[in-house]
Amino acid sequence: MNYANLIRIALRALANNKFRGFLTMLGIIIGVGSVISMLAIGQGSKRSIRDQISEMGSNMIMINPGNGKFGGVRQSASSMQTLKLEDYEAIVRDVDLIDKCTPSVNSSGQVIYGANNAPTTIYGVNQDYLDIRKFSVGEGEMFTDHDIKTSAKVCIVGQTVVDNLFTKGEEPLGKTIRFNKTPFRIIGVLTPKGYNSMGQDQDDMIIAPYTTIQKRLLAITYIQGIFASAITEDDSEEAIEEISAILRQNHKIATGDEDDFHVRSQEELSSMMSTTTDLMTVLLACIAGISLLVGG
Repeated sequence: MNYANLIRIALRALANNKFRGFLTMLGIIIGVGSVISMLAIGQGSKRSIRDQISEMGSNMIMINPGNGKFGGVRQSASSMQTLKLEDYEAIVRDVDLIDKCTPSVNSSGQVIYGANNAPTTIYGVNQDYLDIRKFSVGEGEMFTDHDIKTSAKVCIVGQTVVDNLFTKGEEPLGKTIRFNKTPFRIIGVLTPKGYNSMGQDQDDMIIAPYTTIQKRLLAITYIQGIFASAITEDDSEEAIEEISAILRQNHKIATGDEDDFHVRSQEELSSMMSTTTDLMTVLLACIAGISLLVGG
């Protein structure tokens, strides 16, 4: 039996069973389209994640309290107070592969100016935060070492905060806003960055000296995290090893005992997110493939 006869038989079958043939073709078309769409969405998500990582800096390193494991008592409230300012100072002093470094504390709450108010987050950091996170001051200026030393109540605001609090054309520089009842004078406005790949508004934030947030807003002596950047992306792994060794020594963690902190590079987070995206893509492609199989 040649191909011409097979084609004639197939066409005759379709002509005799038009509705069944239509449903079969529709199932195949939908199945193939679904498989292609799911794979395209998955690849697009991976590219979006990598672009976002590139924007934030692939050599960024994040140090957080707790061992990073979920469940049980390993993420207890007390474990979240294990990072101290001395840890940040030791990293700056002893890790040669680190280019920039900042302690970090933050608080979420209401920011108020006049009759306007909006929810936002304030981050207490030093000047290196801008370079590490690829932010820049578009108007005004960044706070100084003197502002950090004196716990000055000054801040840099994102464009979303400006839009929420001020009328169009109103100058925010020099104005005093209140965050959870604490006054802050605006000395700068961040260059807008828009939304990231996770849907987070990067302009909905306030930046202030970390000492100000520690003492005047939260009344704490510990820090909630440390952001750093390696000199190059290739230096990240070795820098993480040095940071871990320093923190274990500072925290007097015995050999064999678990860390009370966790250190991650931006590339590691990118890999974790890409793996999750790959799994979701495979799952959705399988579902679409089943649709194709049933349609066939």
